[in-house]
Amino acid sequence: MIYILRHGLDDETFIGGWSNVGLTEVGIRQVKKTIKFMQKHSITFDKIYSSDIRRAAETAELVADAYHISIEQKPCLRELDKGSLTGLPREKAEMLFPNYIENVAIHESYPNGESMLDLYRRQKEVLEWIMGLEKSLIVTHRGPINMYYFHLNKEPLTNDKKRFGVTHASLHELDSKQKILRKIYEPKETIK
Repeated sequence: MIYILRHGLDDETFIGGWSNVGLTEVGIRQVKKTIKFMQKHSITFDKIYSSDIRRAAETAELVADAYHISIEQKPCLRELDKGSLTGLPREKAEMLFPNYIENVAIHESYPNGESMLDLYRRQKEVLEWIMGLEKSLIVTHRGPINMYYFHLNKEPLTNDKKRFGVTHASLHELDSKQKILRKIYEPKETIK
């Protein structure tokens, strides 16, 4: 079985994408709750593959420490490249790039970045690679995980980020033989 884990909460006052913002205290607690769930349900894996973006890498490190397993960082697991918006404080991004904050058309690229369609195409190849793995944990971001759901469910691509419920530190199980992806856990955490 293959498991796919979204990173824990990061500082959302900054634009994400390829930004190197780390986990918040809430994010760390979320990941620790997911680790407890995995251990309680005897979920095991032999290898961890992680996006090299800081919030995902920190999430993978927490899991690796609990499981005593090594991590291989894979840039192909990165989130949507938001180009010039990457890492900007949200307020500044809203002033400089007001048309790129919410509901960007799927074919429209961020300035110096990718479009949702680019991410969809990029993650199709990544999904094919993931489907060939065994007993692995993939630590990545909401965008790539959403793309896996779109591909496996054969649904048309939309920019609805919440469509598949890929919440922070949520765990998804991929049955590569049946080509089914389903969410099996999400930590409950009050965010103040």
